[in-house]
Amino acid sequence: MSQLKKYKQFINTRTGFFSLLLLLLWVKNMFGYIMDFHLSLQSPLQFFILLINPISVSMLLISVGLFIKRTRVAYATLFGIYFLLSIWLFSNAVYYREFTDFITINTLLGAGQVSTGLGESAVRLFRFYDVFYIVDLIILPLLLWRKKIKLDSRVPRIRQATALAVLAVLIGSGNLFLAEMDRSGLLSRQFSREYMVKYLGINAFTFYDGYQTYQNNQVRAEASPTDLNEVEDYVDKHQAAPNDEMYGIAKGKNVVYVHLESFQQFLIDYQLTDENGEAHTVTPFLNSLYHDQSTYSFDNFFHQVKAGKTSDAETLLENSLFGLNQGALFTQMGDKNTFESAPNILQQTAGYSSAVFHGHSASFWNRDATYKHLGYDYFFDSSYYDINEENSFQYGMHDKPFLNQSVQYLEHLQQPFYAKMITVSNHYPYSSFNNEEDGFPLANTNDSTINGYFATANYLDTAMQEFFDYMKVSGLYENSIFVLYGDHYGISNTRNSELAPLLGKSSDEWGDFDNAQMQRVPFMIHIPGQTNGGINHTYGGQVDALPTLLHLLGIPTDDYLMLGQDLFSEDHQQLVAFRDGDFVTPDYTFYGGKVYDNQTGLPVDEPNLEQQKLFTQLNQAVDEQLITSDKINNGDLLRFYQGSGLEPIDPQQFDYHNQLERLLAIEADKGKGSTSLYSQNNDESTVSLYQTATYTEYQE
Repeated sequence: MSQLKKYKQFINTRTGFFSLLLLLLWVKNMFGYIMDFHLSLQSPLQFFILLINPISVSMLLISVGLFIKRTRVAYATLFGIYFLLSIWLFSNAVYYREFTDFITINTLLGAGQVSTGLGESAVRLFRFYDVFYIVDLIILPLLLWRKKIKLDSRVPRIRQATALAVLAVLIGSGNLFLAEMDRSGLLSRQFSREYMVKYLGINAFTFYDGYQTYQNNQVRAEASPTDLNEVEDYVDKHQAAPNDEMYGIAKGKNVVYVHLESFQQFLIDYQLTDENGEAHTVTPFLNSLYHDQSTYSFDNFFHQVKAGKTSDAETLLENSLFGLNQGALFTQMGDKNTFESAPNILQQTAGYSSAVFHGHSASFWNRDATYKHLGYDYFFDSSYYDINEENSFQYGMHDKPFLNQSVQYLEHLQQPFYAKMITVSNHYPYSSFNNEEDGFPLANTNDSTINGYFATANYLDTAMQEFFDYMKVSGLYENSIFVLYGDHYGISNTRNSELAPLLGKSSDEWGDFDNAQMQRVPFMIHIPGQTNGGINHTYGGQVDALPTLLHLLGIPTDDYLMLGQDLFSEDHQQLVAFRDGDFVTPDYTFYGGKVYDNQTGLPVDEPNLEQQKLFTQLNQAVDEQLITSDKINNGDLLRFYQGSGLEPIDPQQFDYHNQLERLLAIEADKGKGSTSLYSQNNDESTVSLYQTATYTEYQE
């Protein structure tokens, strides 16, 4: 009998069909590891672990079908479990392309609150080779239907099915043993999901993540005021005293936060060379602001977000706390937790009003509920804007019309105010404009995402210039402090090697050290009237923004539970923690499991005793900061905290409907005591002062 015939006969048994499904799933996992997940392997042992890690959980789950006696039900169960595991793998591959991360239970629970408007960007995440993940899900049922694979009515012996299940457990135990041998504390220090998948596989990670999610929910239920003791001790030890020369220099001024969507530091001063060899400055206005003597610019400022991305950046800047390690805090805890955030602190200590402006759905990232818990007085979402197909895309209103239409509400805010403008045009997939905004050259790479990134950044830059021009002519500029920040990367790590030549680097030599440096984002504090600004080389991150801002406004931070430190303080430690436990300092970068020397960009493969001690201390400091943040967030510990003297926020007092009418009513009620720009301008609108034009018009 030929080998092929024996193989066909084996496939026509239940055990054979089970083996076929297991083999196909293993091949798909290997394909995903190579094509999408790009898991770094540093030893033969890690390679071996990667080869075996998909087997145990897949084998255990699919073997459930072998215990079922009824033929059709057994085959349906075998294929049904295989179908779900295949779809789960495929979903993770697509998700990883955008977020460089894996799907968690919290991600799934919050999916409905971030799904609005994901049409085009979701489609562009698909690849031609994705058919490999799903084609057999069509072929196998056809083969069964056409009886090319026959249904075996013989029920496997219970001992055989049990033996396979036990074998799966043994393989899993061996996998875990080898993983712990190569990466000690893998489960206890689960800051990196990439490590979890590399050592245990997608499916094992998912089950462990489910367990961790349950545990975190239990933490909140079981939390008590005594849990604050360790948190307060940590904050007390890490307080950074304000810089006397900077403290209070912006006291009483309006605060205007400008969110620069997906904007990375390398765009500052960057010139894109077109196909004719002509250089085009991508962000001329932001460049001028960056170098202005009234601007305090930071060139070693890093984003610290995870899967929550934009919402994580807001969490960090508003609260000086990190987002979650799994999913987004906004979607999972934003409408449950107690916060002592910037708008609330400023309102209760200095009488600020507060507002967020965002030309997208109110429910995106669960903002409408979260902002009430943060203490924002007003939230102007897409319902307050005149949006059409011409001036918007899937992530909301384009920046020029958005900022233009925002001033009709901004001019009615009582001063001093704390306002946040969330721009969106420089958002993945960085699609080309199809109107008179088209014209800035595209980059010439093999990746359309990279090619469009510079044009959308240029559009954002022009929108910023128009907004600042309005602030100057309207009279708001001199009495305001402007904080501009990049929320997260625009080009993901999986695309950086394609970007490398545009940055004067080699694609072949690009590595994790380069990826780490690409996490820099702009952070600029522009204070009109100041003349001692400049470029500050201090290493810092988004968690440091709030204490820095409050000290500039002359507001002490000693009594608040903040994990960041004033960037101007001489006590600032210059240790920037990433959410996955990696970190950057002025001398070293820890990224992807390796330590790099910042001067050479090379790994420190054989650290001396002094370096070993330093690296251990830095790792412990990063872990302590992240663990403290998780304690506060997962336990909702701020509900117990009374040391700040702030009154608890009552989210029920905030209503984001009919807000313009309410603002007008406040002006009328205050009369001559109204401090809004509109009132100060003798009840005349400043909207007409806002000047805007298209790219084409600017070129004429």
